Amino acid sequence: MRKNEIWQEPVVVTWCQLLLDSYRHWTGRELLERRGSPEEQARALFAAPFVVVSHGTEADPILNYGNRIAMELFELDWTQLTRMPSRRTAEPLNQAERERMLAQAAARGYIDDYKGVRVSATGRRFLVENALVWNVVDRTHKLHGQAATFARWSVLKR
Repeated sequence: MRKNEIWQEPVVVTWCQLLLDSYRHWTGRELLERRGSPEEQARALFAAPFVVVSHGTEADPILNYGNRIAMELFELDWTQLTRMPSRRTAEPLNQAERERMLAQAAARGYIDDYKGVRVSATGRRFLVENALVWNVVDRTHKLHGQAATFARWSVLKR
């Protein structure tokens, strides 16, 4: 499947609704304007001009969603992204800091002031600023994973 068609998959449409609903639950705001059908909202989220990425609840969480900008920034296609452990988005040196941030988001429901270094699949390092990380929950508050969004990043020199 081409990366521009991923948003059409029923499982992705359903996950996008969960992402959008839980973002609104925690923040009281919409991540993007919710117009049209769930499929149209999934397409809008995939094409958004900011990063959205998420992982599930596995013991070593695997990324399960990344929009177009996320795939470009992390230098992954859909298949690579959805097989990669979330921890690999941070260098080994920064993984303890990443774990602290995820634990803080888990405890509060979300955090909206995260700043940290991330790494792409090819080793390109970039600084993320003003990221919002939230728990992905359903209507019964069952945890399904965590997600992050950010619009500010800068590539770091090696």
